[in-house]
Amino acid sequence: MTLFEAIGGEPAFRKLVDEFYAGVADDPLLRPMYPEEDLGPAADRLTLFLIQYWGGPRTYSDQRGHPRLRMRHAPFRIGAAERDAWLRHMRQAVDALDLPPQLAVALWDYLERAAYFMVNAEDDPAAG
Repeated sequence: MTLFEAIGGEPAFRKLVDEFYAGVADDPLLRPMYPEEDLGPAADRLTLFLIQYWGGPRTYSDQRGHPRLRMRHAPFRIGAAERDAWLRHMRQAVDALDLPPQLAVALWDYLERAAYFMVNAEDDPAAG
């Protein structure tokens, strides 16, 4: 059984992403990173990516090609503050799924590594 199936398939990943973007929608640091008026397209992309990554259908790659996560995020400044805000909202989303501990840990470990991998800017020590 894949993690995709163990977590609850597409409905669980949609709930995860919906919970995540509910937090992003009101986050003054993260919301400007989503140029669409509606967060729906970004939510669909993340949902399809996570579904594919965890063993579900390959719809993401069929529609968008290789994920190229760093390249797709390169236009946005992602420093420690942005990473931490992203992780805060994602932590709440993972907790909302109320998964068995071993599944929650597996999912969270990946999301945390991915967030650190996306950092592309140094924090300005003079700013703080």
